[in-house]
Amino acid sequence: MQLYALGLNHHTAPLAIRERVAFEPGCLGRALHELSGAVREAAILSTCNRTELYFSGKEPQYVADWLARFHSLPLGEISPYLYSHPEREAVRHVFRVASGLDSMVLGEPQILGQVKDAARQAKEAGTLGVLLHRLFQNTFSVAKEVRSTTAIGANIVSMAAAAVRLAERIFGRINDLQVLFIGAGEMIELCAAHFAGGNPRAIAIANRTEERAQVLAGRFNGRTMKIAAIADALPEFDVVVSCTASPLPIVGLGMAERAIKARRHRPIVMVDLAVPRDVEAEVGKLDDVFLYTVDDLAQLVETGLESRQQAVVEAEGIIDARVDGFLHWVQVRDAVPVIRTLRQHAEFVREAELERALKLLARSGDPAKALEALSHGITNKLMHGPTSYLSHAEGEHHAETGELIRRLFDLPDS
Repeated sequence: MQLYALGLNHHTAPLAIRERVAFEPGCLGRALHELSGAVREAAILSTCNRTELYFSGKEPQYVADWLARFHSLPLGEISPYLYSHPEREAVRHVFRVASGLDSMVLGEPQILGQVKDAARQAKEAGTLGVLLHRLFQNTFSVAKEVRSTTAIGANIVSMAAAAVRLAERIFGRINDLQVLFIGAGEMIELCAAHFAGGNPRAIAIANRTEERAQVLAGRFNGRTMKIAAIADALPEFDVVVSCTASPLPIVGLGMAERAIKARRHRPIVMVDLAVPRDVEAEVGKLDDVFLYTVDDLAQLVETGLESRQQAVVEAEGIIDARVDGFLHWVQVRDAVPVIRTLRQHAEFVREAELERALKLLARSGDPAKALEALSHGITNKLMHGPTSYLSHAEGEHHAETGELIRRLFDLPDS
């Protein structure tokens, strides 16, 4: 089997690199057709957090060169961030990806739909052959089993997930809310990914560096604003998540009071993940503001961590077993040409010996003699290959060959 997974993701590459090798939806068909000129089968998974190519029939180095050429990049700029998984590792990797074990948000469900889209697009492009089709069908089955038999997505194990849970406690549903993120660092990126999974009504990113805010907002279909504009815009937002390196608070008591008044005392959830704080502590005393700090979220995370860790162990066990099952199918599939040839050889021997026995019967008229000749002829022809192979085996290979033939024909030890 020549099956590989090659790519980069949020574990190996920064956003600046990931966005340069991402495939726009409109160009995926063209990319698959180009790649299929050199590989037997191919599928491309491209999300905000990963670009991965699953393929067979060509070495990974060739596909890495193609990936760089397709995006008009020098290979040297992306090669330090690329990983390549052969055979067993490739199968295990895609199982883990679809099950949410390799996601920025552990256990998140969106990635399974993205893997399904990748398989569908490959099928439409005509690059999904028997091997990859079977791989993805197994992948979907594994992901379903992991989600239905473990608690991989049930417990909070990150500050970002805790922030979403706290907002849900106050408002019930995320999809009716407008969310403001202050900052554009890694923690805000994680929080935005979590909130985006709930399809909020609107997302905005406020950051001192506008370019960074635009990149993050683009990923989540949000808008950007300057830090100075927060005071006027604050009444629009139901949830505010802040994590900057500012030495002074960004949201003060007076700003929060004016926002609550403008909102006619509709509540605001504020999640302050910054140290030192971005939101003045006095803001939390307002009746209509629910202010949570890093310490508040840490308590939620701690309660869910032990349960989630056990779920990960269970999920990894399921995946390992299913990897073995898929590889067994591949081995059986690889043996099909040999089995077919063996049966053709046996049929050729049978036909030849039958023809010879019929001629003998026509000459002698003795059925017993013809049957005896037929049975001897078939036996001698079929046994010639194994006995010759055993006779020519030498040294340590002789014992191995003998054991192989004993197992092949189910011979008794004596």
